[in-house]
Amino acid sequence: MGTFAFKLPDIGEGVVEGEVVEWMVAKGDTVKEDDPILSVMTDKATVEIPAPCDGTVTKIIGDAGDILPVGVVCIEFEVEGDGNASASEDEPAPAEEEKTEPVAEPEPAPEPSEPEPAPAPVAVAGSAVERAPGTKPLASPAVRQRARAAGVDLYHVAGSGPAGRITHADLDVHLSGGASRATASMPMGSSAKVAKTGTEEIKVIGLRRKIADSMMASYSTIPHFSYFEEVDVTELESLRQHLNATRPEGAPKLTYLPFIMLALVKGLGQRPECNALFDDEAGVVTRHEAIHLGIATQTDRGLYVPVVKHVEAMDVWTAAAEMGRVTQATRDGKAGADELSGSTFTITSLGRMGGLGATPIINKPEVGILGVHNAKDRAVVIDGRVEVRRIMNLSSSWDHRVVDGHDGASLVQLLKSMLEHPATIFM
Repeated sequence: MGTFAFKLPDIGEGVVEGEVVEWMVAKGDTVKEDDPILSVMTDKATVEIPAPCDGTVTKIIGDAGDILPVGVVCIEFEVEGDGNASASEDEPAPAEEEKTEPVAEPEPAPEPSEPEPAPAPVAVAGSAVERAPGTKPLASPAVRQRARAAGVDLYHVAGSGPAGRITHADLDVHLSGGASRATASMPMGSSAKVAKTGTEEIKVIGLRRKIADSMMASYSTIPHFSYFEEVDVTELESLRQHLNATRPEGAPKLTYLPFIMLALVKGLGQRPECNALFDDEAGVVTRHEAIHLGIATQTDRGLYVPVVKHVEAMDVWTAAAEMGRVTQATRDGKAGADELSGSTFTITSLGRMGGLGATPIINKPEVGILGVHNAKDRAVVIDGRVEVRRIMNLSSSWDHRVVDGHDGASLVQLLKSMLEHPATIFM
């Protein structure tokens, strides 16, 4: 048997380091070549690193949230044959070596007074490990996310992995009805409630840390001002339904966003100061002729902003198709670095969550952002009579260093006019 020391590979595009987002393996796990072992985030994207060989994990270097330089040994395997043990000979020793806990002398058994607290409930599983009372369950971020989504407290789930680590298989056993001791001991129909005192510390790492850094940089350096407006989209809704009912074969179903995207093309053409990037260190504003629209997209990994580029060269069908393509690729984790960068203006849609208004934070170094709320039927007064109309609210934020209040408000009013008279979008 030999040791294979695996170095963090060159991910390309000038990346020299990466942040550990999640280890998908633990010490003692057996892996096959190309099994995913590590998720790393760079300035460009999040990348899954596959196992370079078959073997058993003997050492992991770097916890979630740590920054590792390209070329440093990050994991070691025990493999058949000689391995490549020399690969780690030149590597500096890790900052903190694993420490062996001293073996404590056994203490005399206390006099019996109260019953010993039961160990944490253990599901029916072949090799589950009992945890001492109050011991925090071990699990990967992916397992914890699944548990939260399913409403499961991991304290009540048995772990069959190394050191009692809870795996996806253990969670599956629990969700499929594997009985715990506590559950099994309850009488049928019992709904006893237990006071909870546990806490869970979650490191702000990976995408969440990048979002935090980006939001802090935007909000602390950009003097935002916001502007709100409501838009009567009754006629736009009629056009949208007509186009969807008669759309060509294979064409995407239209939402409001492709129409808003095309309206922005015309509006930003008239207000070029709003389609710009501000380099505040150099003191230079760069206005762009091209309209590259970022579409804020929520994923199970956090908020990303894929970009639909050159919307000025698209019709409504092309805009809808390209928006659908880049947002779906982002949700699937397949969007490339080029698809996640280069925007000149951003749209954020709250979708069905709606809301009356919001104060979206600008996607620095852009100078403006448009928030789109859901459309609802409302009673409005038109020429002295009450009518039911389809109303949508728009929220916007602007960088007041380079966009005056009049300019931001003018762009929103241009959008309002075009969306209320949708034929003008295409004229």
